[in-house]
Amino acid sequence: MKTPRPLPAPLGSAPFTFREAADAGVSRRRLRHPSLRVPSRGIRLPAEHSADVKLNARPLTLVTQFSAASHATAFLIWDFPGFLPGSGAPAIHISRPDSMAIPRRKGVIGHVGQFFADEITTIDGVLVTSRTRTWLDCARKMSIDELTVVADHLLRHPRPEFESRTMPYARPGELAEMLDRHKGTPGIRKARLALEQARIGADSAPETRLRLALCRSGLPEPELNVRTVLRSGVVRQPDLAYPEHRVAVEYEGAVHSDAAQVIRDIAREEDYSGAGWTLVRISKRHMQNDARAAVTKVRAVLASRGWPPN
Repeated sequence: MKTPRPLPAPLGSAPFTFREAADAGVSRRRLRHPSLRVPSRGIRLPAEHSADVKLNARPLTLVTQFSAASHATAFLIWDFPGFLPGSGAPAIHISRPDSMAIPRRKGVIGHVGQFFADEITTIDGVLVTSRTRTWLDCARKMSIDELTVVADHLLRHPRPEFESRTMPYARPGELAEMLDRHKGTPGIRKARLALEQARIGADSAPETRLRLALCRSGLPEPELNVRTVLRSGVVRQPDLAYPEHRVAVEYEGAVHSDAAQVIRDIAREEDYSGAGWTLVRISKRHMQNDARAAVTKVRAVLASRGWPPN
């Protein structure tokens, strides 16, 4: 059996359209080879290529200038935190203006709606709904708390020493304006409630979930990632803090099991203790069952430091 010639670069490494194949000199006959998968009409994907939704979105959005990756697909492209039911499904979400027909093709979940110019952007040639529009589009399927996780992510001020940006992805007024633009959109009531309980300062989804659980249980609202001078030359920035009671709360993910991190964690705890603070360390296991163990742990420490329940 004759071995088929390899596809010209870049067609051999990413999804591509029939037009791109023709421009590269590839015949339609070669496009029927079993080594190529068919994610959608007029699209081919090398079989050995991973079905990465970010790459699959590229040819689908280039088919027409009036389509954009949206909803769960945009959620993944933007790498949002938070849980969106069904976001792992292989189908691609495509949106068009409501003056056009809804997209209908294999492997595509089509949507139509009203779009303002600043609600569509481009990533590496791919049309994608903006971060704020994607947040609203996903509101219908997400819980209020998970929408808050995304809102906190969008509002968070970046840390220039660790990131390549200096501005937040969005400001509270921009999220509010997005809701005002699209009154009546499915899920908008949940989005409004999420925006009400969103705060600037959380560095991760677990920090947001922990804050929400603490406040919902009746504990005072903590400060978020505020630089705190413990003594001359010693500054810490606890994930959550109750300065009045000198209580710091830190959420510790898997990275805290690293040997070097363990040493840093010990030094951090010594800094707090030496300044008369109590450090409460929260892990994934404390967050189970609506974070009941985390709430109990923080409540006990606050009570020991003079916080009186209402």
